[in-house]
Amino acid sequence: MIVNTAGGIVGGDRFELDVSVAAGARVVVTSTAAEKIYRSLGPHAALDVKLKVAAAGSLAWLPQETIVFNGAQLERNVHIELADGAGLIFAEAVVFGRPGMGEEMQQGCLLDRWRIHRDGRILHAEAVRLEGAIAAKLAQRAVAKGAGAIATVLVVPADETAARAVRKNTFRGEVAASAWKGLMIVRLCARDGAALRKDLIAVLQTVRAVPLPRLLLN
Repeated sequence: MIVNTAGGIVGGDRFELDVSVAAGARVVVTSTAAEKIYRSLGPHAALDVKLKVAAAGSLAWLPQETIVFNGAQLERNVHIELADGAGLIFAEAVVFGRPGMGEEMQQGCLLDRWRIHRDGRILHAEAVRLEGAIAAKLAQRAVAKGAGAIATVLVVPADETAARAVRKNTFRGEVAASAWKGLMIVRLCARDGAALRKDLIAVLQTVRAVPLPRLLLN
């Protein structure tokens, strides 16, 4: 297991995380605490994540949530290269504001871009762009219907059987799972970080054959 966290990121910071998993190796990456993105007076904070998994290797990317403070500016790019036969569980959760402190993320920016390749070909690509009046946008039914925390879990390989197993859980928030072409994506949306964590742990316990890291369960 590798334990890795930046602890706190401010405007203008740039972090690069690069993880390579050798053929046949099994690696779990988690963090000791939530990642905090602090308020910025102007410049974006940049976080680039590059993951590479060789044939028959397996990577479980299971960090704790990213907390985006009011006024934060974050641009994150995730690039994942999977060899044919490689396995991946990739989970990322975002909490907007600090509900425990009575803080909403009224204003700010989150740019999140993911690109996943398998055997040199694009397997999945997505982007999230939220900027300006974040709380007002999250309140819209077509966006988050008032939820303050979201997460995505991506699993390779996976099929409809795995998606059905996820759907059998009882969740506090809204959770949906879809599978196609050997890939499963689970979307989570919850009122706050505590509810999201409960739902995310339930999903990960369903899709992961071995126990989760204790750091996630505390």
